[in-house]
Amino acid sequence: MGNRIAQIGIIVESSDSVEKMNALLHEYGEYIIGRMGIPYAKRKISIISIVVDAPQDMISALSGKLGMLPDVNTKTLYSKVTTDLPE
Repeated sequence: MGNRIAQIGIIVESSDSVEKMNALLHEYGEYIIGRMGIPYAKRKISIISIVVDAPQDMISALSGKLGMLPDVNTKTLYSKVTTDLPE
């Protein structure tokens, strides 16, 4: 099965989980095609958007692992397009 494009929206409510979150993102780095982070100092949260091009099981695994971190919330939006990458 081909790869899918997805956006993982992440809201971090405590800086305690940032190190573990960044380690996970590094682990899945080969699939990440873009990342944007917005610190929202007024609310003391960070809002992060990750765009990935990966097999669906890898996207689900990353999103699930991120969502299991304390004070980290995620939602994943999938493109309907699947692609086979050239080798």
